[in-house]
Amino acid sequence: MKKRTFLAGAATALGLTAMATGAALAQDDMTKVGFIYVGPINDGGWSQHHHESALKMIEEIGADKVEMVYQENVPEGPDSERAMTQMALNGADIIFSTSFGYMDPTLNVASKFPDVKFEHATGYKTAPNMAAYSARFYEGRAVQGTIAGSMTKSNTIGYIASVPIPEVVRGINSAYIHAKKVNPDVEFKVIWLYTWMDPAKEADAARTLIEQGADVILQHTDSTAPLAAAQAAGDVIGFGQAGDMAEYAPSPRVSSIIDNWEPYYTSRVKAVMDGTWESHSVWEGINTGMVGIGEITEVVPEDVKAAALEMKDAIAAGEYHPFTGPLNKQDGTPWLAEGEVADDGTLAGMNFYVEGLDGEIPQ
Repeated sequence: MKKRTFLAGAATALGLTAMATGAALAQDDMTKVGFIYVGPINDGGWSQHHHESALKMIEEIGADKVEMVYQENVPEGPDSERAMTQMALNGADIIFSTSFGYMDPTLNVASKFPDVKFEHATGYKTAPNMAAYSARFYEGRAVQGTIAGSMTKSNTIGYIASVPIPEVVRGINSAYIHAKKVNPDVEFKVIWLYTWMDPAKEADAARTLIEQGADVILQHTDSTAPLAAAQAAGDVIGFGQAGDMAEYAPSPRVSSIIDNWEPYYTSRVKAVMDGTWESHSVWEGINTGMVGIGEITEVVPEDVKAAALEMKDAIAAGEYHPFTGPLNKQDGTPWLAEGEVADDGTLAGMNFYVEGLDGEIPQ
């Protein structure tokens, strides 16, 4: 995955990409906040929306109180560990690492800088000075699946998957379950890319799926390339991922999942500032606004739009859970009985497809 950085104050050296907002020199009493992004801050999706949320956090707290540094296009692995180490050495008070593959590097750096706070996105490991936070993207997939299953004419839905981790598997399962509920004849074709963002690969995957008969494309990748491919093909719809991607509305982009991290970033930076920061692991969804559903355009029939919004509202109210039985695993093994809801532990480690999905999950 990929993410970035911003500086509200003096530009930061040592290879960090930074922007200055406010005073030319950072004040000693300013809180220094770092962000590590797996992609570019203009990817239109994941990294861009982490960055935009970070900028909104600066606005909320005040550029005279927060100095923000960021680094974009940081590969998962040793490069991210070096980037975080440099930020910590340069005086960062809190560092947000915004990609799943940053988890162990973040843990390693946190152990070396006990006085610095670390926040890791979408992972599950914590430490006394390292917290974890993630969003229930699968809730948004349920809404998308409802629209996709209702609107496909070919009954073939293509899904561009990024990295084979539980977060991505949950999304595929949730979209499929809800597409199947409204259209029993629907089938999914999944292409795994083993990367979070590669516009060329994403476009190729979209074109391949369209050639295989898909007239709806879902994606768990960061760029707008799949929507561009759908637009070029014509008569194919898709959805924004992580960002609204509204430049492709009203079609092929008919709705979107929008990541809104600003309230979380604001609350956690304020906690550092007032000395109340504590390690935790949180997983929030539609009910808190961390997962948003972008405008459903006029291309979507009114009855389909109504059903999608009804599901969104039911999820937000806690009246419906996307993983509610009866559900079986791919091999037909019973998983959830009638009315039974999946527990968070199973969802967090999900490594299986539900019944009806073809193919295997890569190791």
